[in-house]
Amino acid sequence: MNITPRLSPVAGCTLLLVALVAGATACGGPDGHPLSAQPYDAADEISSNIPGGDEKADPDKPLEVTATGDDGRITDVTAVDGAGHHVAGELAADGLRWHSTAPLAAGSRYSVKVSVEDDDGAPGTRTLSFETAPAKKFLKVTFGPQAGTYGVGEPITAVLSAPVRNKASRAVVERSLKVRSTPSVSGSWYWVDDKTLHYRPQEYWPARASIVATSNLGGVKVTDKLYGAPTKALKITTGDRIEAITDAATHSMTVKRNGEVINTIPVTTGRPGFDTRNGVKVVLSKEYSVRMRGETIGISANSDDGYDLQVYYATRVTWSGEYVHAAPWSTGSQGYENVSHGCTGMSTSQAEWFYNTVRTGDIVKVVNSAGPTMTPFDNGIGDWNLSWANWQKGSALQNNATPDRSDTIQAARLRPEV
Repeated sequence: MNITPRLSPVAGCTLLLVALVAGATACGGPDGHPLSAQPYDAADEISSNIPGGDEKADPDKPLEVTATGDDGRITDVTAVDGAGHHVAGELAADGLRWHSTAPLAAGSRYSVKVSVEDDDGAPGTRTLSFETAPAKKFLKVTFGPQAGTYGVGEPITAVLSAPVRNKASRAVVERSLKVRSTPSVSGSWYWVDDKTLHYRPQEYWPARASIVATSNLGGVKVTDKLYGAPTKALKITTGDRIEAITDAATHSMTVKRNGEVINTIPVTTGRPGFDTRNGVKVVLSKEYSVRMRGETIGISANSDDGYDLQVYYATRVTWSGEYVHAAPWSTGSQGYENVSHGCTGMSTSQAEWFYNTVRTGDIVKVVNSAGPTMTPFDNGIGDWNLSWANWQKGSALQNNATPDRSDTIQAARLRPEV
C-alpha cells in the first residue's frame, strides 16, 4: 500500500511563507513591474513658468507645468499654498501640459508636486516651490459687533475697506466669509450696500449659542489688483431668548424669556400722527438718562406737540429716537390709550425692570400699530423684517433676482401669541 507522507501544519506554513517571500521579492525587485519601483527624479523632464532665483511669481498669471521629454507625460499636479489650500488646475489629454484654473493668492508660498511616467510606465516625481508677489492694494474686512454676549436678534456684520460692486467679485468675498454657530444653524449674507454685509440665520439665533465669524480672504484676488487682507476672527455668544412684544391695540407689552411669559406691562405707544413702527426691532443700546427734545425730530419747540424732557431707563431700538422708557407723566394712559410721540412708555418701576432685563440684540416687536413697518437697514437693525426668501436674494451666491425691500410683516396687525 502506498502511503503519501503528510506535511505537518508547521512545515506547511513555513513552505507557504517561503513561497510568499519569494513571490514578493520577484514582484518588487529591479526586474519586477515598473510601478513597484521608487519614483525617479523627473527634474529633466518637466519645465514651468515659475521664475528663478529670488524673483516672485505674478499672482495674476496662471501657473503652468510642461512635459519636456520625448518619452514621458505628466500624470498629476498638486499645488498647495501655505494655508493648505489646493489650486484647481487642468491637465491636457495628452499629458504634456497642466495649468492652474483658479487665481493664485498674493504674498503666498506654494509647493507643487508633479508626477510623471515614462514610456515604460515607470513613475517619476518632482517638487517645486515658489512665492507670489505681495499685493499692492488690500481689501480689509472688519467684523461686528464687538466680542461679547448679545440677544438672539443680533446679526453679524462685515464692513469692507473698499466698495465691491461686481457680482462675481462679491461672490469671491462672500465665499471667503464664514459664520459658524454652536448649536449649528444655517444662515446667509445680505449685501446691504457696496461695503456692508449682514449675516443672519432663517430664525433668530439659538439661546446660549457660540458664534464665530472668520475670513479666508487673505491673499485672494477680489478685483483687478485688489486682494483680500488677513482678518481677525470674531466670537460672540447669545444669552437667553428675550422677546418683548408690544400690542399697540391693547396697550400692553408681553415679555418672554425662552418662550415663557415673565411680565406683562401696561404701555402707551405713538398717538395718531406719531404712530409707533410695526415690526421687529433689536435693542441697540441702553441709556440710563436721555434728554429728549421734539426739535430733534422736526417738531418746533413752540408747537403744541413740542417737548423737552429728561427721560430715564431708556432702551433704544431705532437710530431716529424710538425708545422703550419710563414715562411717569402718562401713567394714567398706560394700558388704555396711545399718547406718545412714537416711543413705548411705561411706569418708572416697569421701565427699570425692562432696562435691567434686556441686553443689546434682544427682540422688541410691535404689532397692531397704525404706523409703517420698520425698515430693514437704515434706522437700526430691522433685518428680521425681510422674509427668509427675500433675505437670500441679497446674497451674491444666490440667483440674479433683485431683493424686494418693500417686504412687510403680514402678522404685524395680528395679536401676538402669549
